[in-house]
Amino acid sequence: MTEKAVKEPGAFAPFEWLLAFRYLRARRKKGSVSVIAFFCVLGIALGVATLIIVLSVMNGFRKELFDKILGLNGHVIVRPLARPFTDYDEVAKRLNAVKGVDHALAVVEGQVMISSQNGSSGVIVRGLKGRDLEALKSISGNIRFGTLDGFDDSGGIAIGTRLANTLNVFVGSEVTLLAPKGASTPFGTAPRVKRYRIAAVFEMGMSEYDGSIAFMPMKEAQGFFNLGEAVHVLEVVIDNPDNVEAMRGVLQDAGGPDMLLTDWRQRNATFYNTLKVERNVMFIIVMLIVLVATLNIISGLTMLVKNKGRDIAVLRTMGATRGAVMRVFFISGTSIGLIGTLVGVILGVLISLHLEDIRQLVSWLTNTHLFDPSVYFLSSLPSQLDPSEVIVVVVIALLLSMGATIYPALQAARLDPVEALRYE
Repeated sequence: MTEKAVKEPGAFAPFEWLLAFRYLRARRKKGSVSVIAFFCVLGIALGVATLIIVLSVMNGFRKELFDKILGLNGHVIVRPLARPFTDYDEVAKRLNAVKGVDHALAVVEGQVMISSQNGSSGVIVRGLKGRDLEALKSISGNIRFGTLDGFDDSGGIAIGTRLANTLNVFVGSEVTLLAPKGASTPFGTAPRVKRYRIAAVFEMGMSEYDGSIAFMPMKEAQGFFNLGEAVHVLEVVIDNPDNVEAMRGVLQDAGGPDMLLTDWRQRNATFYNTLKVERNVMFIIVMLIVLVATLNIISGLTMLVKNKGRDIAVLRTMGATRGAVMRVFFISGTSIGLIGTLVGVILGVLISLHLEDIRQLVSWLTNTHLFDPSVYFLSSLPSQLDPSEVIVVVVIALLLSMGATIYPALQAARLDPVEALRYE
């Protein structure tokens, strides 16, 4: 009878997993390996969590800023070339008929000085029809005091909360508007000065707009800026702002050959590109933290190989292949990266979802005003978690962790059983 061949275990056999996890557990004599493993896990977790939080904050900043900017200004600005814009109603009808256009609204816009008995400030006055102002949800949905009902015939204006605080006025107070271009006289052009009542106070949540923009009824604005029946521009709001480039041709045909179109990407090109560059740079910088943490796996596994030299010799003499030894240490290092990544993802997601609550708690505990709106333009700390970015972070962290295990695992597999005894 021939002796029955013993079946060799395949790759990633149960004994390989058992040894891998056993080596990571602390022992009295050689507990330093487990301490290093713990700090490797901690470093990877903090790096992954930081990366998720940074990306979420930058996504939140981008969304909030563009929501505020595009919520106040149209996605496409339409103006005539070298003529008064008196046929804006006809052009608006043609633009509104284009598929993908939400609405087109006429706007009168000019810079003025606004003052009260308690202060003064330079502002941009935007003249709109009452129904168009109601369509701007960033304004009509954030009225803090007063009302926009009957705005066309109210003879009043709507201002932001920061501007109201600067002027120390409230609903019903009167302010004076001064425009540099007024009536022509024999002595030159006299400034136009007129008093208006505060009809409403809004708060967009963006300090730059809340402190520098005022809204006026269309007819009143046309008279104040000496435009007659004309307006300055038509602002077109489309359903998907990201499709603005594809719609330019259709909008140009609908507007007419003498119309000049400027989309939101052109008007905010510097700002848009700056946010994009900052986001990419921050991703690289924070990813270096994850890289440094994963490199610690190399030192940890190298010490583990040194401490387990006698075990490696015994395994080899018992018939374990070089591949089996390599897989044992590969599983150990990858487990460190996997645990650290999972802890980091959980921590990063939880903090990203409750970032504003954490900010308020820290502000209360330290009695300081974190995230000053006058500096950061927004009144709250924005955060938007993108699941696809979380997946990318997880994949990169795991790949770096697995890559860091290759050298120590190969070093362990190359040890000769006789030479391995020397590590003891």
